[in-house]
Amino acid sequence: MTKRVEVAAGVIFRGDGRFLLGQRGPDTFYAGYWEFPGGKVEPGESPADALIRELDEELGIRVRAVRPWITREHRYEHAHVRLHFFEVAEWEGELHDHVHSALLWERVEALQVGPMLPANGPVLKALRLPRWMGITHAGEVGVAVQLAQIDTALARGVKLIQVREPGMAVPEFGAFVGEVVNRARRHGALVVVNGSVDVAARVRADGVHLSAAQLMALEQRPGLEWVGASCHTRAELERAAALGVDYVLLGSVLVTPTHPGQAGLGWERFAELVRGLPMPVLALGGLQPDDMECARRAGAHGIAAIRGSWAQP
Repeated sequence: MTKRVEVAAGVIFRGDGRFLLGQRGPDTFYAGYWEFPGGKVEPGESPADALIRELDEELGIRVRAVRPWITREHRYEHAHVRLHFFEVAEWEGELHDHVHSALLWERVEALQVGPMLPANGPVLKALRLPRWMGITHAGEVGVAVQLAQIDTALARGVKLIQVREPGMAVPEFGAFVGEVVNRARRHGALVVVNGSVDVAARVRADGVHLSAAQLMALEQRPGLEWVGASCHTRAELERAAALGVDYVLLGSVLVTPTHPGQAGLGWERFAELVRGLPMPVLALGGLQPDDMECARRAGAHGIAAIRGSWAQP
């Protein structure tokens, strides 16, 4: 049995949204491969503290704030590693690399370097997931109103829409999804279809979003590019991780009009539930754009919302 090594890795952003990658030196395993900066967690250290220390030693920068993000495991020929990924939210200083052959600032939608270290490769898809998901409610406001709201939100920069219309008849639902997909394509946005792999495939949506019941009944991940799921418990989150879904929604964090009288998880419980998961989690339930920083400090990738997505800012 190979002993598991705990590693802290940082997604370091700069002002234009690019993130930093380093090329492994010639005297290391996987020489020439690219990775997110970081290093081994020493005994007695937390992963966050280890990352702050490593980035000071490796790059000469002083980290002021990190956000927990995802945790992934990988078995190499020489080691079994568990990588604790953090988003480096605030840092200062000039980069002075001491361990890599090269450093480059990259954009996730147009990566210029390769190959990526195998343990780091899946992280790139997670970074492609937009930070905000708008969830439709055309059954409540009407199709025409919802489509107009979607047009406004797309023009405002929303890049991920979940079409969720539980009361809509199948033919009408398919036509509505098609309209949403057509609008989203013009803005480079993603569309996932709640509950129906068939509809998603037929209208060439980007993926499917599963209910918790569907998730727990599945034996393998559907073969679409993007697969997400709604979760409410740690067991459901772990099932999503085992199936290899691309993201999950967890809530409700706060009390919502959709579930009146139902207490929210709160941010402390949310943070406990998402700790150590390998996929991004979007916080759901009564949230507004102003809640984004609080959500990400609790370990969320971003926010999903119904009413908060379509109201004018």
